[in-house]
Amino acid sequence: MAWRCAGLGWPRGTRMAVLEWEGGRISPLTAGKELGFRAEGERRCVGARGNACPLRAVVSGRATQARCAECARLDRAHSVAADTIADDPRTYRVYLAWFGPGMVKVGITREERAAARLLEQGAVVFSWLGRGPLMAARRTEELLRTALGVPDRIRYADKRAVRAALPGAAERFAEIEELHRRAVGLDGWAESLERLDFEAVDHAEVFGLDGLPAATGVVRELVDGGVVAGRMVAAAGPDLHLRTGDGGLVVVDTRLMTGWALVGADCDAGVTVPLVETGDSGAPGAVQDGLF
Repeated sequence: MAWRCAGLGWPRGTRMAVLEWEGGRISPLTAGKELGFRAEGERRCVGARGNACPLRAVVSGRATQARCAECARLDRAHSVAADTIADDPRTYRVYLAWFGPGMVKVGITREERAAARLLEQGAVVFSWLGRGPLMAARRTEELLRTALGVPDRIRYADKRAVRAALPGAAERFAEIEELHRRAVGLDGWAESLERLDFEAVDHAEVFGLDGLPAATGVVRELVDGGVVAGRMVAAAGPDLHLRTGDGGLVVVDTRLMTGWALVGADCDAGVTVPLVETGDSGAPGAVQDGLF
């Protein structure tokens, strides 16, 4: 029976990655777990905002979002990033996220989501900066981005490239603490945004990054009949790091799995989908409890 993946999730309060499936099933992911699937047919648009794509459009295997142009437009139109919901009454938090030496970004997330957004992005370390209304958080995010010279996004290819060579916790904390100190000392913060004290949260153990070997390849795309199989070594953000039967370590961005019909495969079946070398800019996620 084919299942359709809805992506990799980090349920609040669990600090454990799960694969989510259309229909509500989940597959918990732990180190050493055997994983194996084969893609079938064509990759189809997953729709937008809980609604199916009326065209069931075929989408590119290399896209990290399995949405056609129209569904992507509708999805973004209702997102916080699009700044179309200025009257949102919920509380938001501004954060600094560290992914590797010299790789820090500033961002915002709903307070109720806690650290889920940081886990989803693969942030190795983060600290909150402030909390308050959405537009105040937005204005302060832009101030900090400009004043500190940090971006609001970092490519996943860059994050993957440094995971196997991260410095120790003390060095990780020191870089983000210095930026936090500079950030809270800036003038120009929105008056309604409360500054928060520095408190580093480290996800290296949660992700399984301690002693992580360098990847030998990254899945470029799934294809009809293509297999991805191995044993899980680490999960960071949307990425699974799998030890394959031939001893290699392959990273699969689980966002590439969405939109496909997937059937189970033996965990020793290897990887028969197109790969790119690590660092290549072309790289882009009784009762059966899941394919795995």
